Order: sequence, then structure tokens, then C-alpha cells
Amino acid sequence: MECRVNKPYPKIEVEEENISYANLLLEDYAGIVSEETAINQYIYQHFDKFNINEEFSNTLSSIAVVEMKHLELLGKTIKLLGLNPVFKIKEKNCNLTYWSSSFVNYNTNIIDMLKNDIKIEEQAIQNYKYHISIINDKYVKRLLYRIIEDEEQHIKCFNMLLENILL
Repeated sequence: MECRVNKPYPKIEVEEENISYANLLLEDYAGIVSEETAINQYIYQHFDKFNINEEFSNTLSSIAVVEMKHLELLGKTIKLLGLNPVFKIKEKNCNLTYWSSSFVNYNTNIIDMLKNDIKIEEQAIQNYKYHISIINDKYVKRLLYRIIEDEEQHIKCFNMLLENILL
């Protein structure tokens, strides 16, 4: 199963600089539920199971590559919005929190891995939809809608893997 929607990503552009929007996208870029966390979690899972379950391992590696593309697209958008795409987020209290490898779930049970992967993809989609609801930039919204399509495809891939393992 293809784990990326077969359509192009939109051109990276913004209507104008907007630091508030950039800070929102930093959450998707490097927050607890973010592209950076997903990349590291899926690569960890790929390494953990590469000699046990080839289908699982290859699928996780493929999804991680898609997440890397999302990270690139968000990073470029954040830069156009007026911030450097650093791996930190601004908390509600205005403190800065740097991305941490502690955000990765290091569970080694393959069923628990997949259930958690589905959960974080669903949370990511919720976060993107929330950001779409408060961002008033047609180009940024277009990008986030396109990323959501891939995230929904990832859920389908994880569910397929889970069904194959449970059979």
C-alpha cells in the first residue's frame, strides 16, 4: 500500500509574514505531536523491527520519509512567515521548549507501536485542523490540508499493518 497520497504538494508561499502563524506551525514542526517526533518514532520502530517484520519495517521507513517531506515544507513555510525553523515551540506561558527525544514512544510491542502510531497521526490531524481554523492565510491552509491527506493515508497503512499482524 502506498503511504503517501499521489498528488503534488502546493508551492510554498505565504500571503505575508505572520509570527503568530509561524509559532503555530512550530508546534506541528517540533512539538510533542509533530513531524519531528513522528520521524524519530517511525525510524526507531523501523530499526527495532527490521530483522523481525520486513513489511512493518519497510512501511515505517517509507512513512518516515513522507514525514521528512512535511518537515521540510513546514520549515520553509515557517521561514517565510518570519521565524527561523528551530526545533522548539513557544509555550502558552511564553517559555521556549526545545524538541526532545523523550517525545518518542519507545514501546517495542508491535501491536502497541501501531496503536500508538494511529493515535499520534489522529492527534496530528486534529492539530492541523485546529491550526487551519485559526490561520487566515490561503497558502498555509492549502499546505496543511495537503499534509492532512498524507496523515490520513498513514492511518490507513497502520491499520493495514495491524490487521495483517492480528490475522
